[in-house]
Amino acid sequence: MARVQLTDVTKRYEDVTAVDEMNLDIRDGEFITLVGPSGCGKSTTMEMIAGLTKPSDGTVTIGERDVTTLPPKDRGISMVFQNIALFPHMDVYDNISFGLRLRNYEKGEIDRRVEDAASIVQMEGMLDRMPDEMSGGQRQRVAIARAIVREPDVFLMDEPLANLDAKLRVHMRTELQRLHQELETTIVYVTHDQAEAMTMSDRIAVLNRGELQQFAAPLTCYNEPANEFVAGFIGSPAMNFTNGDITASGFSSTHYDASFPTEGVAVAPGNPVTLGVRPEDVYPEEFIEDAVDPTELIGAEVDVLEPMGDEIFVYLMLGEKAGSGMGGDVSGDDSLLMSVSPDSTIAEGDRVEVALDRAKIHLFDDATGEALVHGVSRRTGAATDARGEEAE
Repeated sequence: MARVQLTDVTKRYEDVTAVDEMNLDIRDGEFITLVGPSGCGKSTTMEMIAGLTKPSDGTVTIGERDVTTLPPKDRGISMVFQNIALFPHMDVYDNISFGLRLRNYEKGEIDRRVEDAASIVQMEGMLDRMPDEMSGGQRQRVAIARAIVREPDVFLMDEPLANLDAKLRVHMRTELQRLHQELETTIVYVTHDQAEAMTMSDRIAVLNRGELQQFAAPLTCYNEPANEFVAGFIGSPAMNFTNGDITASGFSSTHYDASFPTEGVAVAPGNPVTLGVRPEDVYPEEFIEDAVDPTELIGAEVDVLEPMGDEIFVYLMLGEKAGSGMGGDVSGDDSLLMSVSPDSTIAEGDRVEVALDRAKIHLFDDATGEALVHGVSRRTGAATDARGEEAE
């Protein structure tokens, strides 16, 4: 096991900055995930930890060693890639042991490590199988076992589940969590799939355009996003955003108002802000009692329904342009997404009234996107600022 530290790590390619002054302190034995959209710098960050890419500036430390200039083989790391890349002419045993044989380990030590790794990934009794005789999940387990036998200080995993089908990805997520618990080894995992990040990680590092947006526990990123980008990226479906202004009595936008105490909002009345609320915190009138502190009712028209089995996503239009289609001039300010129970009788075209839960409303600075407030419930007597402290 080892602590991993990135200090002001930057990677530039001519006029493009792929990673900009990245600072991460990954604790010994921690499972952390680098997550973000394509091109955000997550794979480049991992490559710099691995030694596959040299930073333009900054230092990378693994354990007590500065490894910034060391080659990958001397860093005490093992990698699992999106491309499983097993040798098709070798059986499972030879694939797992290949790296050890290259390093001239003794036969007895190789056998011990292969057997231990095969047991961890539940591949006992399959060491004589060829890759084309196995399922995708089994081949991925072989790739993980090949990394385990090196007994590294740090595991680096670059979207290892991306090529698996949806059901198998869910199963392998559980397997990786079990693996981490058993090995108690530091794992740095890269994915664009927020479900993987949320379910497996001790902490997640949310990246965008090469910059670290937030590094915190998954539920902290979900419930207390540092900025509008994190709020919109973490959570599926995404958070609703509405542009408006702070007033003396709360928030006002083109299509609805929400009253709440404004003492904790670091923006003077009359200035623009963005209000954010998650779909599960939008309530139809008949279930308004389920909200901790509902806002005034907001009139809307049901545009589209998406039944998901355990819930229904309801797309609500607040303006007069429902059904305008792909060519219509409809913005996020004109709409809300609501999540309701699967037994709801709501139908497309219905006129409904909904409320937002003040306790789950977020406010973001219109200019910077930084979080101003998480929760504006009247029942606290004051808004709660983005640090989780009640305003004085």
